[in-house]
Amino acid sequence: MFEKLAGTRDAYGETLVELGRVNKNIVVLDADLSPSTRTILFAQEFPERFFDVGVAEANLISMAAGLASAGKIAFASTFSVFGVEKGLNQFKQSVAYPNLNVKLVTTHGGISVGEDGSSHFCIEDIAVMRALPNVTVIIPADAAETRAATRAIAEKFGPVYMRLSRPKTPLIYAEGYRFQGEELKFEIGKSITLREGKDVTIIATGVMVAESLLAAQELAKRGIQAEVINFHTIKPLDKEAILRAASSTAAIVTAEEHNVLGGLGGAVAEVLVEEKSVPMVRVGINDTYAESGSWRELFAKYGLTSSDIVKAAEKVLERKGR
Repeated sequence: MFEKLAGTRDAYGETLVELGRVNKNIVVLDADLSPSTRTILFAQEFPERFFDVGVAEANLISMAAGLASAGKIAFASTFSVFGVEKGLNQFKQSVAYPNLNVKLVTTHGGISVGEDGSSHFCIEDIAVMRALPNVTVIIPADAAETRAATRAIAEKFGPVYMRLSRPKTPLIYAEGYRFQGEELKFEIGKSITLREGKDVTIIATGVMVAESLLAAQELAKRGIQAEVINFHTIKPLDKEAILRAASSTAAIVTAEEHNVLGGLGGAVAEVLVEEKSVPMVRVGINDTYAESGSWRELFAKYGLTSSDIVKAAEKVLERKGR
């Protein structure tokens, strides 16, 4: 189904350069990982607006906050595990609390970090960052959406956390952010329905959107029509889309490269339990630390494949009484 692969971090670095050419207020910071996060592209073209703080993530966030307080649009980047776990206090106190214009864009999220090792995995960042007031949380589904998201967060004032991947991942959208010939608009806080269905709704984010589309194809062979919705924004959450799905299919599956606790599944469950209770199954990492290995092998071992989504859909349909 997906013939092309592309890196979300590559798309991010390239788009930063494009934005930097037209907006002199954009500054970029990194923590000794610019070749990996691809902010090195910005550094090469705009060295006077690039700051490498070294292996000092707390300083990364604090400096970004200082630049933002002086009127700059500050993009700070490192790996997800370092940006969230080592820079959290500074992000909370110096960015989120004063509502400053800092964009923490991390790469190497989830367990698709693979051979980099389990110490570099980050499966709790959605839960942590969405719990902070004032913070927008975004996980693009592919490289094309990353370009659109990077432009959108540059225009939006306020703190943003955006998580990207290490490996090249399937391209869902065509160049120019198009899907099946239709040109789309990236709207923060809005989801995108990629496939219609009447039996079950699959709500997915990040690389799991591609897996969900594959699952929907397999379900169709079994006579099950699955709706697939890309939730690129985790906060603010598109509650209207969740409630529409609860009314139309009355069966929900969530899919994310994150701990099943506190992430997209938790956010969707919070809406359903308060507004419209329907059967729901979460696909994600089942509250465990993962081993090192190739990302495809890890997805298979920890239940993040299209086959796992198919099983979850069949399970939720049993509970629905289909």
